[in-house]
Amino acid sequence: MKVKTRFAPSPTGNLHIGSIRTALYSWLFARHYNGKFVLRIEDTDFERSDLKSVKSIFSGLEWLGLNWDEGPYFQSKRLERYKEVIKIMLEKGNAYKCFCSLKKLEDERTKQISKGEKPRYSGICRNLDQRNVLNKNYVIRFKNPISGKVTFEDKIRGKIVFQNEELDDLIIQRSNGIPTYNFCVVIDDLDMKITHVIRGEDHINNTPRQINILKSLNAQIPIYAHVSMILNEEGCKFSKRKDALNILEYYKDGFLPEALLNYIIRLGWSYGNQEIFSISEMQKLFNLKQISKSSSSINMKKLFWLNKYYINNLPLNYISNLLKYHINCENINLKNGPNLESVLILLRNRCHTLKEIAQSSRYFYEEFEDFEKSAADQYLIPENYVILKKLYENIKKISIWKNETLSTMIKNKSVKLKTQLRKISMLLRVVLTGNMYSPNISSIIFLIGKEKTLLRLKRAMVFIENNINDINHLEKK
Repeated sequence: MKVKTRFAPSPTGNLHIGSIRTALYSWLFARHYNGKFVLRIEDTDFERSDLKSVKSIFSGLEWLGLNWDEGPYFQSKRLERYKEVIKIMLEKGNAYKCFCSLKKLEDERTKQISKGEKPRYSGICRNLDQRNVLNKNYVIRFKNPISGKVTFEDKIRGKIVFQNEELDDLIIQRSNGIPTYNFCVVIDDLDMKITHVIRGEDHINNTPRQINILKSLNAQIPIYAHVSMILNEEGCKFSKRKDALNILEYYKDGFLPEALLNYIIRLGWSYGNQEIFSISEMQKLFNLKQISKSSSSINMKKLFWLNKYYINNLPLNYISNLLKYHINCENINLKNGPNLESVLILLRNRCHTLKEIAQSSRYFYEEFEDFEKSAADQYLIPENYVILKKLYENIKKISIWKNETLSTMIKNKSVKLKTQLRKISMLLRVVLTGNMYSPNISSIIFLIGKEKTLLRLKRAMVFIENNINDINHLEKK
């Protein structure tokens, strides 16, 4: 059997982590067995479907490298095919027209609920002689078997059984002539020869209805695997409205596709205690048996940890090229500072995202407007003025601009001024970056360059001089 899976999102909102997990599992399963992965857009909900969501689906999958072998197919372009099958089903007696009004159906539902019964269509029109019916406003229902059972072996959950008497006659075509989701899915899977359907557990109740439709068409039944739900960080059911961050937002926030895929595969699947998986390892090791039946929870700390790991372990030139997008988003001009790869080497072990690296690199390429107040209050004080002046004089004399030379100079100055090395380093950190947090200070000085370093030292001395004048002015008053 040639394995064929599909990812069939509805273009009615964001492509979020839950959707991507389904796509990833389907993609990996197909790749593991050298099969095919189909992309299908289920857009028969014309009121809610939009082109923006379609483009977002394509962009998200492309960014993550989940390339499809067939498609994209659009259900909206297959309406004639669905209607053709429905016509055959009507002729064979596997479907029928239902003329019940919405009010009649609602009244029936209310009565069933009041009696403690499971609300379902009673089948009033199932055996109705429709030759004498004048009402032309109708839906078309599938004539579900009224006895027996539907049994299927879910590859994650095991044997699942539904009694046919619990299933009502599903609407397969609305009164406006548009086929319904549950029917279109069946015909698509049939026509596209889908062998394995991997989807969320919220579709389990749809499965017996879809199997019965396939049986009525004498079609091959796919193998089903229903993955458990994802919980948010509060342990509540993942909400599409509240938690469904567009997958492309992770790109904008500086996450790597490798990190996100590694994170998502572990939301329900495991391979021993292994945490880090390359794409090739995922394809080699993935199987349905190791998908958990239990729910998985979002853990952003883990995603940040994984992203930092990949930033530090993937090739430098690859990360550097990805970083340029975030540098541009910050409106930083790389021509005004050091080589980006040098900055990346210095900052990547301190940051969790590319966006954070870009934001942290600003002082290498442009002047900052103000010193952080707490940092200035602690370090840009009169007693440090002489230290800054001596540092300025020494740096000005340096002819060979090397990291080692700068490091030695700072250590020697610490001894000569009888000042702790940490104090001098922190003072320089505030002067050159505007705050108290940065990598090794000699590396910062080296990358910023001699000219900018001297300008910032001079600026800090002027800042102290102005504050002294302000204090003297106040004291005179």
